[in-house]
Amino acid sequence: MNPESAALLSNDRRLFLKRMAAGIVGAAGVGSSLAQERGDRPPASTGLQVLNPRGRVPVSWIIDDSTCLVNLNKFAMPQFDAAFGGSNAVYQRNWRDWPNEIPDRFVREFGEWCASQGVRGKFSVVPYPAAVGRLDRFLPGWSQKELRESLEMIRTVMMPNWDIHPEMVTHTRVIDLKTGQPFADSSLKFMENWEWTTGRGVGEIADYMAYALGILKEAGLACEGVTTPGGFGVRALPQLAQATLQSVRSVFGAEIPHYFRHLFDRGADSVAPRVEYARRLDSDHPECVVSIVACTGDWTGGWDNTPPGGADRFITSDLGGGRMVEIIARGEPAIALSHWTGIYFNGEEQGFQILKEVVRRLKARFDNLIWMKLREIARYWAARELTTLSADPTGVSVHAPFACPDFTLRLPRGWKGAPVVVSGAEKRSLREASRPLLLEQNTWARDGEAPVICFDLARGGSRIEAR
Repeated sequence: MNPESAALLSNDRRLFLKRMAAGIVGAAGVGSSLAQERGDRPPASTGLQVLNPRGRVPVSWIIDDSTCLVNLNKFAMPQFDAAFGGSNAVYQRNWRDWPNEIPDRFVREFGEWCASQGVRGKFSVVPYPAAVGRLDRFLPGWSQKELRESLEMIRTVMMPNWDIHPEMVTHTRVIDLKTGQPFADSSLKFMENWEWTTGRGVGEIADYMAYALGILKEAGLACEGVTTPGGFGVRALPQLAQATLQSVRSVFGAEIPHYFRHLFDRGADSVAPRVEYARRLDSDHPECVVSIVACTGDWTGGWDNTPPGGADRFITSDLGGGRMVEIIARGEPAIALSHWTGIYFNGEEQGFQILKEVVRRLKARFDNLIWMKLREIARYWAARELTTLSADPTGVSVHAPFACPDFTLRLPRGWKGAPVVVSGAEKRSLREASRPLLLEQNTWARDGEAPVICFDLARGGSRIEAR
């Protein structure tokens, strides 16, 4: 049995591929073997520390395998079964009994509840779901009116709080870009989830990503990142990162493209975002791409409606344990994963109920969290790692290749006076907060001998001085 066949014996495809990737890492650890070329970095600063935004721990939720109307994995299951020649029992579940549609009334219910709780994250919109139909043209089985209304639901209900990603083109069969149709070969070599990216160059992968992004653009959706379906890019990680940078910039002009490929649901490996291929930091056209890392498995019901792991895997009922508690204690972004099929769970909404319980428990346990979209996390980490900071006797000089809201900085010990941010001819006084946990935009707080400031970092040069 080849490695891909063994991998897919797991009920959670991405989780197993994570483990396979961990095997590639070996003793070197995640930070070395799976991280791509970091690119340029500014000199290390002395006596200064960039903190999490507003001094809080970012949290986010990733929803995979979602799209408009189509219950993607019902139509994906037989295609996966065919790719394995009927030899893999994972793809022989009772998919015929699943509904064809995940209705827009559920999208509204989900999106409005999340908005009411401040939950933010990423929501995939597969552009040509399981090759059923293209979202910028038509979906056989649904009217044009239904498709237009579904896209409008994504724009108005989801996009205010969720990034939109393509999960490549179909999430199943590879599309021939010359014809717009799936290749005749339906083996693993021409499935997006498995071998197609192996051995292919940056340009070819970027063209394929751009095709997916272009469909969503034509459908009226905006993207700053992409999600990989299954094993897409697992043996072409440098090409994947660079292709993300090229394609997202070329189609949408995004300043800081990002991608979701990696997941580590246990162990001590860092799950902090990785800022990769940074260059031209002192120019008018700086570049980088950010790899977003999830910290949980899908314990809400899975892509194939398997029994869910439950809320305790994220955060235990006594609020003292669980993977998200572990990651929040480290101060790293706690980014959870679910699949849309399991959130809906054939109308039972089992995954949604688990997500609700996790959010309730997080609110009960923590007062130092900040919910963020993936693009917001990517921007913050790019600014955190690529901004040049230099303390001198009269203040701190700053050079930022990228602007960033809520940039939070611990100033040197012994700082005297209220901090003022100077950008060009503008001097911006900061309001004093009573303690660091109450930091907001353009405020500062005393924290022992080293004050902490939170301000909107401007692109280019600026200074922080004492008033």
